[in-house]
Amino acid sequence: MAKKPLLEQWNATHSADLYGINSWGSGYFGVSENGDVVITPFAENGPAVSIPDVIKGLQDRGMDLPVLLRVENILDAQITVLHDCFRAAIREFGYQGEFRGVFPIKVNQQEQVVEKIAQYGQRHHHGLEVGSKAELIAALSYLNDHEACIVCNGYKDAEFVDLALYGTKMGYKCILVLEMPSELPLILARSKVLGVRPLIGVRIKLSSRAGGHWTESGGDLSIFGLSTAEVVDALDLLRKEDMLDCMRLLHFHLGSQIPNIRDIREALREACRVYAGLVDEGAAMGYLDLGGGLAVDYDGSHTNFLSSRNYTLSEYCADIVETVMSILDEREIAHPHIITESGRATVAYYSVLLFNILDASRLEDRALPVDLPEDCPEPTENLLEVYNSISLKNLQECYNDAIYYRDEIRQMFRLGNCTLRERGVAETIFWAIIKEIAQRVDEVKRPTVELAGIQDSLASIYYANMSVFQSLPDSWAIDHLFPVMPVHRLKEQPTEKVVLADITCDCDGKLDRFIDPRGVKRTLDLHELKNGDPYYLGAFLVGAYQETLGDLHNLFGDTNVASIHINEDGSFDFVRELDGDSVADVLSYVEYDPKMVLERFRNVAEQGVREGRISPQDRYSIMKAFENGLRGYTYLNGLR
Repeated sequence: MAKKPLLEQWNATHSADLYGINSWGSGYFGVSENGDVVITPFAENGPAVSIPDVIKGLQDRGMDLPVLLRVENILDAQITVLHDCFRAAIREFGYQGEFRGVFPIKVNQQEQVVEKIAQYGQRHHHGLEVGSKAELIAALSYLNDHEACIVCNGYKDAEFVDLALYGTKMGYKCILVLEMPSELPLILARSKVLGVRPLIGVRIKLSSRAGGHWTESGGDLSIFGLSTAEVVDALDLLRKEDMLDCMRLLHFHLGSQIPNIRDIREALREACRVYAGLVDEGAAMGYLDLGGGLAVDYDGSHTNFLSSRNYTLSEYCADIVETVMSILDEREIAHPHIITESGRATVAYYSVLLFNILDASRLEDRALPVDLPEDCPEPTENLLEVYNSISLKNLQECYNDAIYYRDEIRQMFRLGNCTLRERGVAETIFWAIIKEIAQRVDEVKRPTVELAGIQDSLASIYYANMSVFQSLPDSWAIDHLFPVMPVHRLKEQPTEKVVLADITCDCDGKLDRFIDPRGVKRTLDLHELKNGDPYYLGAFLVGAYQETLGDLHNLFGDTNVASIHINEDGSFDFVRELDGDSVADVLSYVEYDPKMVLERFRNVAEQGVREGRISPQDRYSIMKAFENGLRGYTYLNGLR
């Protein structure tokens, strides 16, 4: 496509503005003067670590891209800033309770993530939220803090309840949250058998609902939690068993990534009325759990758009503290400890997917025919006339005519009335018309929808060495937006409008929706590839849900993973490296036995020797290649 005119003094600041990194990076990412994306975990006055330097360090250690890079300092900082903001709000308003954050393990269940959250959260008494027996076992193993809470959500059987009760017996604050009415009799029965006084919470179905992707999490028809009548039944049973003192927590959950602070305030007001009602009924209480919902500003627009939020973290904490106080003070009810299950906001910034571009496909500029043959199809002649008549005043008319004559030539081809070569000439002229219109459309004051999107139709395709389905499944499944940008060459002006295609054999394996302050754009501005030079991109804020939800489309497995810790002098250490899935690994996930696969192929190769198709030496080379393929990374090794 036609290149945009180059700015004479394009620099790194222009690139930072173009990709919005200073808006969505939350102070953790920026662009250096030499054009590299840098990691800045210690805020403005701290060191900046170049991502290209990190990539070089990985490659020097033999680790290929794609790589999921985890920055431990960012995880530590996010946990700290959440607690600091709540403490500040508690001090400002004179709130009498404390903040007790918990991390929902389902948001990122990887062992090193849970380990580091338990480590960095210990000084804040930051706990864990679990929704299954497996997650509860992980929490009991890694959380070594009896002041922190383990909130047990999800549906429960006797084994789940017993594990939580044993945790309580050992001194953990394991709170069993009722999701169904039938769970309370089970908890009471098992507590009597084990001789443990349980800590019980109840999840309420609020009438309030929030905007966003997960609006079904709230409302009367939510699949989770108890209705008001069922809560009253639970209180009656606890009173009958003389165990009202065991009811300690009220829980509600509006959904993940709530962009509008007003929705959070309205739901919290309703929940506080329920909390007051539980106290009136004689329940001991003491904890109010708001669930998740704290959004991440993925696009940096600071709006109530789905991929953003219209509030700061400080505003979020202050609104929660003030709302709880204002309602409970009316009733002279003691302030509860506030729990939030902020998972996305805790881990999103912590992980970056780094990948390389393998190749590109673009519409090439082809020379137009000077003279058409006498027997040329009439639509082709008409297309050439359209091209020669293009002006700023008739762009729409020329566009309409070009579409009409192109469709005519295609119909003639289907009916056998024009040759393959004649169709090729016509389409060359057609795309020349489209490119010429695209060059001039920016001069049109009020272009039609068709003309406004014409540049996107000329986008180049860059082939990315990664799988959308494995590493960015939310972008495919729910059209979630992640910031994507080059991590180097940012002193150069990008001249290509690009759609990213992954290496799966699926038409959905692409990224063609990108963040933009004004909404969503269909192409990404990237640099022209230089032959032989690698070109690296990063998908940022991918630490929440993506690893757990990723699938094995085309048997592309988990990527390599590397964790770094940045030191205050600007150096960094590779503190953990995990090899991504091999071909043998992913075959085993779908019930193949790699040893049997190797043996079956060995028999096929030996049959080839017997039939004279290959020599024994050929068989040796073929088997070596096959065995290396089984052991190898599922992604491509080619580097640009």
